[in-house]
Amino acid sequence: MLTIYERGQAGYEDTLASLSRRGDEDLTRVEPDVRAILAAVREQGDEAVLDYTERFDGRRPESLVLNREAWLAEARTVDPAVRESLEAAGERIRRYHERQREPGFRYEEGGIELGQRIRPVAAAAVYAPGGKARYPSTVLMTAIPATVAGVERIVLITPNPTVEILAAAEVAGVTEVVDAGGAQAIAAVAYGTESIPRVDKVVGPGNIYVACAKRLVFGVVDIDSIAGPSEILVVADDGADPEIVAADLLSQAEHDEAAYPLAVVLSRQQADAIDGALQRQLATLPRRAIAEEAVRNNGYCFVVDDLDEAGRVATALAAEHLSLSVADSEAMLGRIGAAGAIFLGYHTPEAAGDYAAGPSHVLPTGGAVRFASPLGVYDFVVRSSLIRYSHAAIRGQADLLEGLARLEGFEAHARAVALRRGK
Repeated sequence: MLTIYERGQAGYEDTLASLSRRGDEDLTRVEPDVRAILAAVREQGDEAVLDYTERFDGRRPESLVLNREAWLAEARTVDPAVRESLEAAGERIRRYHERQREPGFRYEEGGIELGQRIRPVAAAAVYAPGGKARYPSTVLMTAIPATVAGVERIVLITPNPTVEILAAAEVAGVTEVVDAGGAQAIAAVAYGTESIPRVDKVVGPGNIYVACAKRLVFGVVDIDSIAGPSEILVVADDGADPEIVAADLLSQAEHDEAAYPLAVVLSRQQADAIDGALQRQLATLPRRAIAEEAVRNNGYCFVVDDLDEAGRVATALAAEHLSLSVADSEAMLGRIGAAGAIFLGYHTPEAAGDYAAGPSHVLPTGGAVRFASPLGVYDFVVRSSLIRYSHAAIRGQADLLEGLARLEGFEAHARAVALRRGK
């Protein structure tokens, strides 16, 4: 079922180039509808959010913002084994992200004190999808970095939350739960409504309407990234087990029909073995229809001559998840540029990153890892520059400052310096 290209074969380079542009998703087809939703919520507030929720989800919540005591009480009815799993994963995620804290800095040179202050945003919204599957893990992976950053108000937006979602929210430190999804939920937290005060940042994955809404509200609030379909690239040498490689590919293919299961191998024999394993495993996969369509439409395998070419292909594809299923994964890592989460060696499943390894599984997709990073504590803080001049320092630098100001034609700038020179 994989589409296999060997190096030198017609279509190899064209296909690689096309896949490297997979993130150029055309949001314009939904943009008019999303703009209408955003405008309605901005003007009508809660009523518009409720109307759109009833229209799209077939239900009208009694309240958009859940009563805190009530949802916490419901969260605590979750199966104890589920609670234990969420807490274990949450603790690992918390420990990892605590290492991302930045202290800021100050230093002094010649009477000039300079520095950087780092503080958390006051309020952030985390989005957990409610479509083809429910993701308590996404609640942990988005809200815990915000908690570690010190964000005081963390709003979970998700439609019709389950007890597992609510339990994850409690574990992660969520302070408010909004029972809504889609573009209307993004609009609600971005603009604010009667019951939902606006936030400073919106993060988390969602469908094309959510992605488009996030892009359109950017500037009113900050966002993490525009998330597209999930993707994995496995670089496998001939020592990799084809059954394991196939399982890794399917672990992303079962997310969504639009997912990208991609592979780079060193022999046609390995490519054929992986393809056979895919077909065998699909036969018994509960989400077979979804995964099969993803493999059929977006499943590609590149057969290369050596690891240097494998590195070139992997860098061009710039995958959200990159599995280096090779004997010397550290050496292979040195051959690769852009990647999101990198899984090193034969024994490291991508699924570990999805649930409990520690790093957030909210990652840039569609090649955006060329310029963007996994979600982290740094996404929930803002930086301020600190500048202090002594009288001696401003006198010593006055000529430089006044000269540059007048070079650009700003006399008031120059006078603001000159007046201090003589004081």
